[in-house]
Amino acid sequence: MRRIKIFDTTLRDGEQSPGIALRPAEKAEIAVALEQLGVDVIEAGFAASSPGDFEGVTAASEAVSHATVASLARTTREDVDAAVAALAAAPRSRVHVFIATSALHMERKLGLTPAEVLERVAWSVDYAAGRCDEVEFSAEDATRSDRDFLAEVCRAAARAGATIVNLPDTVGYTTPSEYAELFTQMAERVPELADVELSVHCHNDLGLAVANSLAGVGAGATQVECTVNGIGERAGNASLEEVVMALRVRADAYEAHTAVDPAVIRDASALVAALTGYPVGPNKPIVGANAFAHEAGIHQDGMLKDAGTYQIIDPNDLGTVMSLPLGKHSGRHAFARACAEAGRVLDRDQVNTAFKRFKELADLGVPVTLDDVFQEVRA
Repeated sequence: MRRIKIFDTTLRDGEQSPGIALRPAEKAEIAVALEQLGVDVIEAGFAASSPGDFEGVTAASEAVSHATVASLARTTREDVDAAVAALAAAPRSRVHVFIATSALHMERKLGLTPAEVLERVAWSVDYAAGRCDEVEFSAEDATRSDRDFLAEVCRAAARAGATIVNLPDTVGYTTPSEYAELFTQMAERVPELADVELSVHCHNDLGLAVANSLAGVGAGATQVECTVNGIGERAGNASLEEVVMALRVRADAYEAHTAVDPAVIRDASALVAALTGYPVGPNKPIVGANAFAHEAGIHQDGMLKDAGTYQIIDPNDLGTVMSLPLGKHSGRHAFARACAEAGRVLDRDQVNTAFKRFKELADLGVPVTLDDVFQEVRA
C-alpha cells in the first residue's frame, strides 16, 4: 500500500484567508500540533513576504523536532535566501519555489515570456538546491497551462534538482477526471518525473478540492497539500481531515494511507479554529458538531440496531461519539432510549403519550428537552 505524504499549508495558504494574521508564537503552537497529528511537511509561511512571516517560519522551525518545515519562495535570489535563513533551525528544510505557467498569468501578471519563465525555473531551483535539504517546485495555475509548456517546465525543474514537483489547481478550476489526466500526461511526457515526488494542491472554488486531490492520488501523486478545516484563499483549500479520512475509509479504492493519527484530528481542528477565528461549521465533514449526529427517525432506528447502517466512520477513531439528538424528525425508539438514559422508567402507554407531546412541541420549531415534555404531560 502506497504511503501518501501530507503537506500541511495551514500556516501559509490557510493564513491567507481574509482576516487571519497568526503571530509567531501561534504559528509555533500550531506547528507542534501538526507534528503531533503526524503530518510530514509543515509549510510555515512565506518568509520573504514580511518580517512577521519570516519570524513565523523561524518560530515553527524551532518548535518542531522531526517534521520537515517549508517556506514559500518566488524565483528570486532574495526570496530563496529569506526562506533558507528562516528555515535554519528546521529538523529538515524545504524551499518551495513557485512561478506561474499559464499564458494568462505569464502575460498579464508576470509580463514574462515562456522562455523567461523556463529560465527562472531552472535558475531558482538550482540555486535553492544547494542551500536546503530539499526543493519543491510548483507550477502555479498548472491546470490552466498549456500541456506542452508545462511538460517543459516540469523537465527543467527536475533537471535542476527539484525532488518534489507540484501541479496545483490554483483557482479551483479543474475536475477530477481532468486532474487525473494531467498527472498521467506529465508522467508520460517527462521521464525525469519518475525520480520525482508528484504533489497535488487544490482549491475549493467549485467545491471539488478534496475530490480533485484524491483523483491526483489515484493518478500517481504521493503528496497531498491541504489545510486543517480546509481554510485558505477564497473558498479554501482541500481539507486535511477529509483527505486523510477518505484515504482511510476507502483504502480499498486508493490502496494508500497516511501517517496522520485520526485521534488527534479534532484537537488540531479546534486549535486552528480558535487561533484563526474561523469557526468550524456544524455540518463540516469529520470535525463538525453534526458529523456523527443522527436526528431522523429512520436513521436513529437503524443506528440503534447497527451503526453501520448510516455511519461509515467510527467516531471513536476520532475521539468522539455518535449522538442521536432529539428533534421533530426523531423516532419513537430514539425517544424511548433518551428517556431511559435520563432515568425515566416508562411503560408503553406512557412512552406513547410523552412521544406524542414531544412531537407537538418539536413542531413549534424551538429546542425541546425531556423536562419540557414531562412538565407538559404532568400538567
